[in-house]
Amino acid sequence: MRPPPFAPARLTLLTGLAGLALAGCYSTASVQRGQTPVAPLAPTELAQSDVNRMATLGMRDNLDSLLRIADKLYRRNPAEWRKTSAPSRDAALRQLRQAIEQQTPWPELQGKRDIAALSLALGPDFSGDRVAAFIYASADMLKAAHGGKTEVYLLDALDAQHLYNAARNIEIAVWLLSSRRNAAGQPLLLADEISEHDRNLSFEREFGKIIGRLDLLAEVLTEKYRRAVISYVQNLLGASFVQFLPVR
Repeated sequence: MRPPPFAPARLTLLTGLAGLALAGCYSTASVQRGQTPVAPLAPTELAQSDVNRMATLGMRDNLDSLLRIADKLYRRNPAEWRKTSAPSRDAALRQLRQAIEQQTPWPELQGKRDIAALSLALGPDFSGDRVAAFIYASADMLKAAHGGKTEVYLLDALDAQHLYNAARNIEIAVWLLSSRRNAAGQPLLLADEISEHDRNLSFEREFGKIIGRLDLLAEVLTEKYRRAVISYVQNLLGASFVQFLPVR
């Protein structure tokens, strides 16, 4: 009986060879301000296309960005994490990270998901931990736009329009965060600050990264299908003109 195409031994060999190839890559560019991180090669990547891998890395980075925003919001709005049972800000962040990673429903969102949860978290009358609710709802919305997945493989389908819409949803959420007021007339959450003495736009930059990643992935997906059509036509035309002539 023939062994399966990707037997464990072959998979290990392929992974090892690819790892050696990555190790042999180097750059002469300056690294004084850090380097581009290179993730270790995982066997599951053999089931991913370039676009699949891009979507997976983008999702990972977007969730990390949301958690960094949560940390910043908790620092500027300590009253929010104190609404929880967490003994400290770090503990509240750990609870939030665990809920996002394990996709555990957030109780204060009343079972609502993605954009419905986002609307509730940014409602003027919301009285719970608004930081956690907002970040959890944003993460859930991003997952929904990726077909409910955080890792994308060959059999998974991504919708470019859903990703584009997710980017616009983040823009709307940022605008609501900065312009909407609660019942007491105060901002929903303190975020970016511009004053005579201080200029803190770190929230805007982090949100901008998320929006940029989503827009780029949506454009790449759209271009992927457009290029597939062009390649098909090119191959079709080429088949008519680039042919060997009979010799007998």
